[in-house]
Amino acid sequence: MTGRAKRKPKSNQESGTGNGETKKARRDEEASAAASQAQRDELLQRYKLQVPEDLYHFWDFCNELSPDDPRGALVDTLGLRLVGPFDVLAGAHKNSQNPQPNFHLHWRYFYDPPEFQTILLGNEDSKHHMGYYRDTPESLPSFVGENEAKNGCTIRQMGDNVFAAVHLYLLKKTKERSSQKKGGEALQKLEAKLKGRAETLGFSLEQKTKSMKQRDKKAVTKTFHGAGIVVPVDKNDVGYRELPETDGDLKKICRAIAEARNDQDRLKAFGPLQKIITFVQFANDECDYGMGYELGIDLFCYGSHYFHNVIKQLLPLAYTLLKRDLFGEILEAHLSSRNHDDLDQLPAK
Repeated sequence: MTGRAKRKPKSNQESGTGNGETKKARRDEEASAAASQAQRDELLQRYKLQVPEDLYHFWDFCNELSPDDPRGALVDTLGLRLVGPFDVLAGAHKNSQNPQPNFHLHWRYFYDPPEFQTILLGNEDSKHHMGYYRDTPESLPSFVGENEAKNGCTIRQMGDNVFAAVHLYLLKKTKERSSQKKGGEALQKLEAKLKGRAETLGFSLEQKTKSMKQRDKKAVTKTFHGAGIVVPVDKNDVGYRELPETDGDLKKICRAIAEARNDQDRLKAFGPLQKIITFVQFANDECDYGMGYELGIDLFCYGSHYFHNVIKQLLPLAYTLLKRDLFGEILEAHLSSRNHDDLDQLPAK
């Protein structure tokens, strides 16, 4: 076991030696018991994304909490339900009425960019959900984020593994319920079990780990969703150039288009945006692919259907130039079905 390679910095947790290596080797071994190779292969086949080990360990944890319904193990205490890849681990996809569900759309919410994969559902009213955020399709997640689709596109970072994300959410719930003086004992018991398992496996419960901070430094811009985007930039700064408008000014341009009184006014309002698109074309010619990526993500995050054609013009090309074609596939599937309802493709229970 000690001869196993250490996990890469972006993947998940440890870059230390000694005890850290021992914990990682132990949890890798235990994860093998938490999910069969067939299940791992099926997740890769369905989603075409690498699954981090913390998901398998969390599935095992929830199986212990509620053997009869592991996906609902956190519903009573936290109001969270396990979905997405957990549905596949539970075999729910085998009961789907849709013989060929599109896993690109499985629990994909309105503002979820292709980089985001939902794994937990929260409050239905605010459409709160958590998911893995990846910078490239072939990489393991950079962090777990949360979004409330009812309230906008913002993605908040919640640690680099699902144990950390649920622990942070639990602490928030504890504060809320302590003021109401109810449900405290159940939360305390869950927190003790969660912390104990994370500590045993060597998973960090920090909201911002060292690897996440390093990743944030590589982000070339925050974008409207706030989680940032990462693109390759060489020593000559080739790879990204800033948009000619600030976020505030770009939002004003978007607002003028989306809220135009008629098609004539809307066509006129598109003028400034078309100028930016021209700059993007120049940037692509000079290998600064991050500029089109940023603009496409910002327009996607703004949310108006008036930008869908422009997004289709910008983002799939950016993903292709960045060799992230799977994200382009996810985007096109999402835009073809995009509405303010979540896009669940499988049975929820």
